[in-house]
Parts: sequence; C-alpha cells; structure tokens
Amino acid sequence: MEGTLPMTGDTTDEELMRRLAEGWPEALGLLHARYASWIAATAARALGRDSAEEISQEVFLAVWRHAASFDPSRGTFRAWVLQITRTSVLNELRRRGRRPRATTQFNGSGGDHRPDPGPDPAESAWRAHRRAAVRAAVEALPAPQREALSLAFLEDLTHEQVAAFLQLPLGTTKSRIRAGLKALRGRLASLAGAGLIVAGCLTVAGLREHAHQTALRRQGRALALVTRSEVVPRRLGPTPGTNPAAHGNYRGRSGVDLAVLTVSSFAPAPRGWEYRAWASHGGRWTFLGRVQLDGEGRSLIIAEGPALATPPDQVQVTLEPVDQPVDAAAAPTGPPVVRWPIP
Repeated sequence: MEGTLPMTGDTTDEELMRRLAEGWPEALGLLHARYASWIAATAARALGRDSAEEISQEVFLAVWRHAASFDPSRGTFRAWVLQITRTSVLNELRRRGRRPRATTQFNGSGGDHRPDPGPDPAESAWRAHRRAAVRAAVEALPAPQREALSLAFLEDLTHEQVAAFLQLPLGTTKSRIRAGLKALRGRLASLAGAGLIVAGCLTVAGLREHAHQTALRRQGRALALVTRSEVVPRRLGPTPGTNPAAHGNYRGRSGVDLAVLTVSSFAPAPRGWEYRAWASHGGRWTFLGRVQLDGEGRSLIIAEGPALATPPDQVQVTLEPVDQPVDAAAAPTGPPVVRWPIP
C-alpha cells in the first residue's frame, strides 16, 4: 500500500471501498460514520430499536469481509449496503418465526439412512413443468405484488412483518397481497385447465394430478385460509435427535374443516420409512397426509375433514414404516420428528 488514506468527507464511497479492499481499515470507519445511523434506522423500522444496533454491526462486518467483492460498475455502494441491510433484516425476521435452515441429516433411530429414491422420472418432469409454470406466473406480476407475495408465502412472514420490512402501512401491504393472489389465480386458471395443479402458497406441489377439480377447490380454500391475517400458525419444533433446523407451521381456523401444514429443512426419510403428519383433537388422532419432500426438504399438505374444524391439541410429523397401512382408526406409532406444542 502506498500513501495514506485522506481523512476527508470528499472521498467517495466507492473509493473508500477500494481502499478497504486493499487493506485500509480506516476506510471502514469513514463508511460507518456515514451510514451507521441510516442502517440502524432502516432496521429499527422493521425490527425495533433493540435489534437495530446488532443489525448495523452485522452489516458492517459483512462490508468488511466482502469488500473485495464490491463492484462499482454494478451499482453504488449505497445500493449495495442497502441490499445487505435488507437481507440481514429478512434473516432476523425469519429467525424470529422459525429456526434457520441447515443441511445436516436426521439422526433418528433405526433404518437404513440411504436417500429416499423420490418420485419416478416422469413425475419429476411433470413437477418441474408445473414449478416452471408457477414461477413464470409469479414473475409476470407487478413488482409490488410479487415482492409482497414472496415475503408472505415463500419467506413465511406475517402480514405485519411484511409491512415492516417493506416500510408500508399494514393496509397497503394486505391490499398488495390480495391483489397479487387475485392476479395469480387468473394467470394460473388456464394452466389448471391443462392439469397443472398449483400447490397452495406457491410451495412445491405435494398433490398428484388425480381429481383435478377437487384439488383446485381445496387449494383455493387453502389460499383463502393462509392469507387471513388473523390465522396465526402453530409452529412445530424439532424433537431431540432431529435436525435442529427442521420445523413446520400448521394453519387452521375454528369452524373451517380444512388445515394447511408446511414443513421445511427435513432430511430425506431413511429407506423403508416415510414422514406422516397428524393432528390430535381431544386425544383422537387425525391423519393429515404423507409428507412428500422436494429437493430442498420442504413439503405442503392440505387436509380436509370434520375434525379439523376444531383447534388441535397436538400436531406432529412422525417417521413411520412405509408398509404400515393407514386407516380411519390410525394413530402415530413412530418417533416424532417435529411437534406442537414444543415440550
């Protein structure tokens, strides 16, 4: 390094980043003086003042560590650091509602832990075709609706968290979500006629393509359920010995005979085993469905039945032998993987 860093307010952000990448820590101090208050205020609007300072520190640590990756030809430092701030805020919002994702394997008891073979090639191709159709429909939405929908469903944030993250009034946020859903249903209507079944909440489809019209009706009801801001999900947490990132969210409403369960960060079931979902009402178990994982360990189950109109006293996903039949009197017998309430 040659010379010294001029301690002046005239030095551009981009020049300071170049100096920081070259090993001048003083440059970070100047950037901190310019942007720390702004970053903290941005974080405080979404997370509150208590977390704002921590987020600011996290952002500047990222700036320091990744200074060499900053490319001024792709945009200004202000835009770059804002993106880092938004990512940090979003990660914190996710952490408040669920555990972080991980790739460690399930450590449950018994069985051969070779990967599940998954769907056959024809079904995999069909699922990929449907996912591409849904992705195209989402990308075609106006940017405000697309961003609000993605945060609400793909990132699993509440309407209040989406509003805080976007720094919008709650009413405006709800309007964007509703408008986006309405537009999305319209765009996907023609796909439904061709048999392209869309999994509710834009997650990977867990439904096969039998009974198309029935499935579409259920998915429409599921969308209506999960988009009601007063429906608070019941969070399923991992049991001891399970991947600590595994979790689920159960959504139901009194008087509505339908429930939606999403799970995330699941490892493939051991060979000869499968995940099954259950809800208990007054000590009587209701089978919600088999958990069909996508390549990222996520799944969606939409279940219907009279028992679901009553709030559950327990919800859990268990690991069960594949060859064990399920009937009306069935109850979980295998080890729980995630459950609510969390002990």
